[in-house]
Amino acid sequence: MKTINAANRILVLGSTGKTGSRVYQKLQQQGVTVRPGSRNAPLPFDWDNAQTWAPVLEHIDAVYISYQPDLAVPSSIHSITEFTQLAVKHGVRNLVLLSGRGEPEAQACEEVIIHSGVDWTIIRASWFCQNFSEGYLIDPIRQGHVALPVPTVGEPFVDVDDIAEIAVAAFTQDGHHQQIYEVTGPRLLTFQQAITEISIATGKRIVYEGVTMDDYAGMLTEYGVPGEYISLLSYLFTEVLDGRNAHITDGVERALGRKATDFSTYVEKAVAAGVWN
Repeated sequence: MKTINAANRILVLGSTGKTGSRVYQKLQQQGVTVRPGSRNAPLPFDWDNAQTWAPVLEHIDAVYISYQPDLAVPSSIHSITEFTQLAVKHGVRNLVLLSGRGEPEAQACEEVIIHSGVDWTIIRASWFCQNFSEGYLIDPIRQGHVALPVPTVGEPFVDVDDIAEIAVAAFTQDGHHQQIYEVTGPRLLTFQQAITEISIATGKRIVYEGVTMDDYAGMLTEYGVPGEYISLLSYLFTEVLDGRNAHITDGVERALGRKATDFSTYVEKAVAAGVWN
């Protein structure tokens, strides 16, 4: 284990998000000096406002980079390039990037980090388990009807607690620099199978309905979802879930020396927390 200099400071971007909030909390628990990076932080950070970037990088040694809304959006490569260059200019020596599997745009952003000239770790993640309990699927699950435009392919959903643990290890332990960890859960599940597991665990009847992307986009439009976000979901559902990621990896085990958390374990934790009540 590294000796953490108490004067060092780690910036966690997306510190209120699924992974960032956990990374932030775990670093705090280890006594690391950590700065939150979000629009509502005492020192605000906004990916859409480059004027907010330099202030949060003052006296920062390492950064956890989680891009909002997703590295798959066209603007990501420009933002990641500009931010990375600015971070290195400010003296940042270690970058940990949350990336996505099967997304060419995400891999382009990875190359920016890899060639930044400083230490780096890339966590290339599959779909999050927590999308069912902390994201856009929580309300449909509570209501007992989940309609999605996804093909019948398996996805190895990964627990974001695993992702956060890897990120923290990359900041606080030796052996993680210049590593790409492609992380997944230990088994493949279709979205319908995932919903069935949640239904059984909660004792609630939850109907899964497969719909076309056009119908799904229409529903989202009726609910007032911005067009840019609908376009992103369309890309993720129809292209990234085309089977290219229907395999498991050993990234969690390589990084942490243990098996990845199974989806059923995640469901047990979520049920115990009452998130779908």
